[in-house]
Amino acid sequence: MFAEIYKKIITDFSKITLIFLLILIGFSLYHSKNFNLDASSDALLLEGDPDLKYLREVNKTYGSKDFLVLTYTPVSSFIEKETILNLQLLKSKIEKLSWVDSVVTVIDVPLLKSTDEGLMDRLKNYKTLAYPEINRERGFEEIINSPIYRDYVISKDGKTSGIVVYLKKDERLDEYLKVKNKYYDQSKESSLSKEERQNYKKFLKEYEEYKNLYNIRNHQNITEIRDVINKYGENAKIHLGGIPMIANDMMGYIKSDIIVFGFGVFVFIVLTLWFIFRNLKWVIMPLLGCSTSVIVMIGMLGLIGWKVTVISSNFIALMLILNMAMNIHLTVRFLQLKKEFPEFTKNEAVFEASKKMVLPILYTVLTTICAFLSLVFSGIKPIIDFGWMMTFGLAISFLVTFFLLPSLLSVFSSRDEINIKDTDKSLITSALSTFTKNNKILIFGSTFFIIVFSIIGIFKLEVENSFINYFDKETEIYKGMKKIDDELGGTTPLNIILKFPVKQKVKQDKEDELDDWDEEIETNEDKAKYWFTRDKMDKIIKVHDYLDSLPEIGKVLSFGSILRVAEELNNKELQSLEIAVLFSKIPEAIKKEIVAPYISVEKDEARISVRIKDSLENLRRNELLKKINTDLNTKLGLEKEEYRLAGVLILFNNLLQSLFKSQILTLGIVMFGIFIMFCILFRNLIISCIGVVPNFIAAFFILGIIGVIGIPLDMMTITIAAITIGIAVDNSIHYIYRFKEEFKSIKNYNKTMERCHKTVGVAILNTSLTIVFGFSILVLSNFIPTIYFGVFTGLAMMLAMISVLTLLPKLILILKPFGEEI
Repeated sequence: MFAEIYKKIITDFSKITLIFLLILIGFSLYHSKNFNLDASSDALLLEGDPDLKYLREVNKTYGSKDFLVLTYTPVSSFIEKETILNLQLLKSKIEKLSWVDSVVTVIDVPLLKSTDEGLMDRLKNYKTLAYPEINRERGFEEIINSPIYRDYVISKDGKTSGIVVYLKKDERLDEYLKVKNKYYDQSKESSLSKEERQNYKKFLKEYEEYKNLYNIRNHQNITEIRDVINKYGENAKIHLGGIPMIANDMMGYIKSDIIVFGFGVFVFIVLTLWFIFRNLKWVIMPLLGCSTSVIVMIGMLGLIGWKVTVISSNFIALMLILNMAMNIHLTVRFLQLKKEFPEFTKNEAVFEASKKMVLPILYTVLTTICAFLSLVFSGIKPIIDFGWMMTFGLAISFLVTFFLLPSLLSVFSSRDEINIKDTDKSLITSALSTFTKNNKILIFGSTFFIIVFSIIGIFKLEVENSFINYFDKETEIYKGMKKIDDELGGTTPLNIILKFPVKQKVKQDKEDELDDWDEEIETNEDKAKYWFTRDKMDKIIKVHDYLDSLPEIGKVLSFGSILRVAEELNNKELQSLEIAVLFSKIPEAIKKEIVAPYISVEKDEARISVRIKDSLENLRRNELLKKINTDLNTKLGLEKEEYRLAGVLILFNNLLQSLFKSQILTLGIVMFGIFIMFCILFRNLIISCIGVVPNFIAAFFILGIIGVIGIPLDMMTITIAAITIGIAVDNSIHYIYRFKEEFKSIKNYNKTMERCHKTVGVAILNTSLTIVFGFSILVLSNFIPTIYFGVFTGLAMMLAMISVLTLLPKLILILKPFGEEI
């Protein structure tokens, strides 16, 4: 019944089908205007991560602003009047930008050793390098040797300064984030009501719309500050860094990758089709199928509001590659049927080809979907979205392949144009067929070597997330981060929060008579007087010095840094009362900048801020975090409840560790799921085992290569194994399905193998080479994990193709799973 309806759709009503698909294309193009990108850092975080919630609390307590960092390396010294003037002009120009809150440079650093006044007078009447009467050499020497500012606003060699540009807070975005987190927490604690779910859905739409506006403004801001840098870059070498800049540039990379990948793969597909068919019409029809699939998918993403991230930026290239494989298999089968059965009418050949290919292509799509669906267990939104995008994309590609392409064949193909190169003369597949028959020991010996090599490599795998190494060395992101890393104290932030035991103050009878409001006021005013004890300060300094001793850590800042400056100015160690008096006398402006970010009297906490040198070659972030956590307890004697680590470093480490665990677990699920599909498709246990072996070997071999070379697994390369299995297994399905079909009539394993190598083997060769070289287009990306993904997936596909055309048929010849031959 269904077969008859389908036959009418693609043959009798093929023109109506094409009109319907044309309307669908128009609908998709209309909604493609809402197709959006997302390069924000919060897209790469684990929803519900307790460390994320804690970091937000820390930022609320100690203050947190978005900022940009400029590295400023002048031609002449910072003590030169011309350099200071140029820096003042640059600062003034940046401050005039409407979105800038404040700018901090080396010429804004308070100089406390420049006079012989008392400490309090120095704090109240401090001067900076910008003051004409200041002794610049003495002042600059103070900054370079300052425990606060060295490796922070000035490099050790005094040649590079950091300019920190604080951005005005976006109150509306901040409010949106609070509401979003509130909804999320509520959904976890108790399910949302129907009305709340509707409100949440409406809110998310508003939030995404505002984020789009925010991204547009951020792009304009980065363009503006780059214009300023270009004007003042004649007398200094300036690099721009900071999360807003990275987010903006990442957006540009995503757009570039989508265009480059899509265009590059499209061009390669044209060349491949021309090589196979040598006829313009047979090039255009499969291309229309591929293009339609991508347009419909982009329209769907725009319609439902899915955003493309750097993780999913290659989805267009993947869709084109995988859709092309379907089109080649169906088109080649159609042409082979016309050649073998010339008595077939055009419509009969179209329907027969579709009928014969629907099951193998359906199962190849299902196995590939199984691989991509494994990504939804990662817990990371952009990776989950990538899994679902490719799932829907493959489903769309399948439907377009079996409705559009047959309809095009029915309408536009003609008998005299039906021609295909003589597959009997395919030198590569014929050579592989001969090799398979005559080289049993070599095939199984190579397989054994690959398995051993893979096991060795897999045991050497490491999980790492070096953000700076995600980018090409010629990009502005890399140059800026590297400069900050090498000369200004590191890039990736980490906080160590020290928690001090709360001491209950005994209140006098008179105080007990006060009401709650008066009691709270008195507590807040008086607490600082007795809070700054020497034992607290010693504990802060002890942890500060320990962190400063670690080679992976760059700049360390804490209240201990300020205390050391004060003690150096007083030429003695300050005691509890003196520290309390100093705290009370510090001007509020200075207190806000150098004390509030590191001390919370109200919460009985101290914050030590460190930055990790992200570009260190042997840096292992997970091990570093474990070491700090352990050493604070065992070496420094702190109880585990007396400290806690927080920061972006931990969030990204949690993300990768979670992804590693989920993908290793789901890799087994993918393998089992594909094996079950083979069992359902072929209804034969031996054939199912034979079919999955070559592809599993290919996937594990790539993991082995990654391990042996020493490339750490990251958020993209860690998904290669599962995706490779899902894509590579397609060849096994096509080969076994065709072998089973041919063996029914030939009844001879060797002859059937030769026949399969000359027919489906050629299609496998063509599609595999298309996929391999299609993935090679990814090397044009500025994002290094994308390059690795393209290279290693391409290598895996090449090995899978060779295995399917050698190891797979050899196993069939030996085990004879289709019964005895005649």
